[in-house]
Amino acid sequence: MNTQDRWVAQVEQATRPVRVLLVDDQPLLRTGFRMVLGAEDDVDVVGEAGDGVEGVELSRRLLPDVVLMDIRMPRMDGVAATRAIVQAKLPVRVLILTTFDLDEYVVGALRAGASGFLAKDVPAEDLVTAIHTVAAGEAVVAPRILRRLLDQFGTFLPDPDAAPPARIDVLTEREREVLVWVARGLSNAEIAKQLSVSETTVKTHVGHLLTKLDLRDRVQAVVLAYETGLVRPGS
Repeated sequence: MNTQDRWVAQVEQATRPVRVLLVDDQPLLRTGFRMVLGAEDDVDVVGEAGDGVEGVELSRRLLPDVVLMDIRMPRMDGVAATRAIVQAKLPVRVLILTTFDLDEYVVGALRAGASGFLAKDVPAEDLVTAIHTVAAGEAVVAPRILRRLLDQFGTFLPDPDAAPPARIDVLTEREREVLVWVARGLSNAEIAKQLSVSETTVKTHVGHLLTKLDLRDRVQAVVLAYETGLVRPGS
């Protein structure tokens, strides 16, 4: 999706409720999420699924804006379901929810194309905000989860002093600089302040680098930046 398509999608999204599909193997948790989201005028829960297979099927049929996806489920886990949704090129974004701050599936889920990752004990208002953020084309990872992810896997990342991989070389110097700030967790407004440019300019740079690197969103950009050694934990 190019920058113009993202802008059009955001405008369309702002005019109607966000359509959400709940995918979790625990009925009580689905009921709880439905109650929380049902209280919001700008969120519409369009369906529920009890496992990944059903979640993928309903995603194809209902085309929700956001899927709230559990990771550990029978028949098909959340990572495989996320990968199936992304590979099918559905106009659907996945927000992962789990009872675990960090488990062996997290990196797989992000690499599969998930647009966010939150713990299930996230406050209701933060969950609603995350849903809107993901629906608008951005990405969300709870700071404590991202920090622990980077601490956990940082020792396996490439040497930052090595030459940048060819994939990064397609970026301009400014786009690479913006990618570094994105990977460090800064918002567009914060990056604009660091670079002494407008927020609109930063947004344009982010859109260009996502397109050039064939990435869905900022989460994948963060993963790529660390995987390639462009940045490292604590840098």
